[in-house]
Amino acid sequence: MNKKSFNCVRVSSSALQHNYTLVKNLAGPDVPVMAMVKADAYGHGMVRAAQAFAQAGCVVFGVAELREAVILREAGIKGAIYVTLGFLSEDVELIFRYNLIPVIYTYETTRLLADTAMALGQEVGVHIKIDSGMSRLGLLPGELPAFLACIESLPGIRVAGMMSHFPEADISGSASTVRGFQIFSEVCRDLKSRFGGICHIANSGAVLNFPASFCDIVRSGIALYGYHPAGRNAGDQQNAVNLVPAMSFVTTIVQVKTLPAGTGISYGHTYRAEQPITLAVLPVGYEDGFSRLFSNRGQVLIHGRRVPVRGRVCMNMCMVDVTGIEDVRAGDEVVLMGRQGNESISAEDLAEWMTSISYEVLCLLGNNNQREYIE
Repeated sequence: MNKKSFNCVRVSSSALQHNYTLVKNLAGPDVPVMAMVKADAYGHGMVRAAQAFAQAGCVVFGVAELREAVILREAGIKGAIYVTLGFLSEDVELIFRYNLIPVIYTYETTRLLADTAMALGQEVGVHIKIDSGMSRLGLLPGELPAFLACIESLPGIRVAGMMSHFPEADISGSASTVRGFQIFSEVCRDLKSRFGGICHIANSGAVLNFPASFCDIVRSGIALYGYHPAGRNAGDQQNAVNLVPAMSFVTTIVQVKTLPAGTGISYGHTYRAEQPITLAVLPVGYEDGFSRLFSNRGQVLIHGRRVPVRGRVCMNMCMVDVTGIEDVRAGDEVVLMGRQGNESISAEDLAEWMTSISYEVLCLLGNNNQREYIE
């Protein structure tokens, strides 16, 4: 039985390693790069992406959930793994079993870790999450002294570091980034004077735009997968130009048909042909992450040419206009994202058509289709 789908996401391990090396060179020899492989490595496949980064020299990884960290460990990933979102109370023992680094921001989690450490006769090093302007997870700077006092009163737990996150580091020269880093720097000085440890705040945007914020580690996500966090707004920044997209998405034509002028296409007949039209029917739709928002807006590559989506994207199918292109037939490969000949369609193109960002496009496509790795 052939278990392959019509649709395939291709991931280039060499592109992942190229991007990691680029980020590492920007960070410099003395600053480790934490490869963020949460969200199944932004749709690229968490384990395989982590393995590619490890082969390029990465020894620090970041995930959101505890289950992701466990999967990495069981797949043989070595080095430090940070769990940044937290964990369920019933799973706390896994932090110790798999030698993971928890990021904390509540008293309840802190006491739970301390109690478990004592019960197991172990010690756990934690990183504290500070909210320096993101208004998301984390303690406000004014809450930190009482929180540190709590940690000092508990056995089995020690402060190993502190982290925060920038909301606008993708914008070169953003005032919120400068202000946020000043706030973070102040609390880091206090932390280091009392506990030592390491501090980290620089995400992909900061790696590319704010070298003064590198601290002890940089955390890179979207840049490792080939895209600048500012998207189209990155312009011709050299670092953005050097990033290599690691993911492509292809499908296969299943039928070609020519229809007369006046024919309505797909649900609701939102497109009606003004002249005779040749359509290629593709076995891809919103179930596969090819958004319904691409209806009458998106494009794909066939025979090295951009062709438009006609009518509404269906759950498992869509139609594209191949009028005037010779020898188009069932079985021809179609590039939905990636390069074909001299033309290309990027995740940023798809994001523009669905009024979103490249992050969402990569997650949608990568997590809804079979993946094939190009070593």
